[in-house]
Amino acid sequence: MPNDTDFARRDLLAAGATFTAATMISGGAAQAQAAARTFVLVHGSWHGGWCWRRVADRLERRGHKVYTPTLTGLGERVHLLAASVDLNTHITDVVNVIKFEDLKDIVLVGHSYAGCVISGVAEQTLPAIASIVFVDAFLPEDGQRMLDLTPANLRAVALEAQSKGEIARPIVPAAAFKVNEQDQAWVNSKLTPQPLGPTFTPNKFTGAREKVAKKTYIRALGYPMPSFDKWLTQCKADPTWRTHGIDCGHDIMVDRPDELTELLISAA
Repeated sequence: MPNDTDFARRDLLAAGATFTAATMISGGAAQAQAAARTFVLVHGSWHGGWCWRRVADRLERRGHKVYTPTLTGLGERVHLLAASVDLNTHITDVVNVIKFEDLKDIVLVGHSYAGCVISGVAEQTLPAIASIVFVDAFLPEDGQRMLDLTPANLRAVALEAQSKGEIARPIVPAAAFKVNEQDQAWVNSKLTPQPLGPTFTPNKFTGAREKVAKKTYIRALGYPMPSFDKWLTQCKADPTWRTHGIDCGHDIMVDRPDELTELLISAA
């Protein structure tokens, strides 16, 4: 028969277990909260903030704060397409999100053309950026234009559009980006013409991008692009950069959201 001492010992052990469990839960919550980061995800040409939905959902479920601004004249802001829209407009789009949301210690991510955008954003908001990530993205130098960096076929299309007085580059279909077949119809339904101005805007850099503490380049290995291969090799040779490859098409956030999410968290 258990006596009063046995009951007292049992109550004490139960209380200790409850305290330990509560401490572990509290500590785990505090650790998760401490690990939460702020991500600003910037899309590339013809796309919009919509293309980040799968990655944003995954990051938010992990407790992170995510912003996916759509650049002027694209996506749901296509009604703002105008001849005056240029690279500086798109840089300001992102700078203003950081400024008006009082964002700090951010992970700034750019896909494709947005490599030019986030490089320009770093020039104006460097103290707010803890990590910068280029996702199959352009890595321009000072004075270069997108026109100087794009393949010959796209360069010809841009020059023809300019000669005709047009203000946008025609939509490039999802198949050209090697998007998986199941998602091509969805992606095509969201793509919009790309403002022409950014193609002819010189990039102006003083080296702020290189001063970001953490720098990462992620290459989509299933998308042929010699210039991206060159930048991957360049970053691999620089010990201040981390590099990764994912075997999929150009739209990594669509094709491989799980893998990309993990890489973005590790880059933070």
